[in-house]
Amino acid sequence: MLPSFLFWGLIAVIGTSRGSYPFSHSMKPHLHPRLYHGCYGDIMTMETSGAPCDINHLMSCGISGSEMFAEMDLQTLRPYRTMIKEVAQRYCIDPAVVAAIISRESHAGAVLHNGWDHRGLKFGLMQLDKQIYHPIGSWDSKEHLLQGTGILAERIKAVQKKFPTWSVAQHLKGGLTAFQSGMDTIVTPVDIETDFVNDIIARAKFYKRHGF
Repeated sequence: MLPSFLFWGLIAVIGTSRGSYPFSHSMKPHLHPRLYHGCYGDIMTMETSGAPCDINHLMSCGISGSEMFAEMDLQTLRPYRTMIKEVAQRYCIDPAVVAAIISRESHAGAVLHNGWDHRGLKFGLMQLDKQIYHPIGSWDSKEHLLQGTGILAERIKAVQKKFPTWSVAQHLKGGLTAFQSGMDTIVTPVDIETDFVNDIIARAKFYKRHGF
C-alpha cells in the first residue's frame, strides 16, 4: 500500500496531466465564459465597427453605441443566461453571439407584444420571421432558442460550404447575414460587412465580458 502522501501526490499529478487535454463537450458549460467560443471563431479577435453612424445617431453609434445598447439590455437578458448557454453550446455557437442577437432583435423581449414585433411578423427573443421559419414554442422558451440558434448554425455551415476559402470570421459574419437576410444576399465578402453584423459582433464582445 502506498503511503498517504504518495497516494495524494499521484492524484495531484494525474489531475494536472488531465487538465492539459481538451475539455469534452459535456464539460464546456463549466468553462470560464472567456474560454468558450464554440466552433466558429473567437469573437474577441474579430474586427467590427459597431452600430452604424449617421447624422441622427452620432451619440449612439460605433462600438461604444453597440455597448451602450447591450448594457441597457443586460439586466433583462440575465435571467435567460443559463438557457442561452445550454442552447448555444448544443450547437457549438458562442453564447455571447446568441445574447447579442436577442439584444439587437428584441431587447431581451422588452419591446415585444405577446412575443411579436410591432408589425406582427417576427416572433420571439430571436425574432424569427413567421413567413420564413414558422416559429415554434413560446416566445421566450427553450424551444424557440433551439430553433433560432439551430437556424444560425445551419446558415454558418451553408456559408462555409459556399465559400470554403473564406476566413473563420467571414464564415460567422456570413452566417449572421444569412440569418437575417438569407443566403441569396451573399455574393462577395463586402455583403457580410453589414450594420447588423457589425452591431452583433460588438454587442457579443460586451456580453462575453459580462458572463455569456
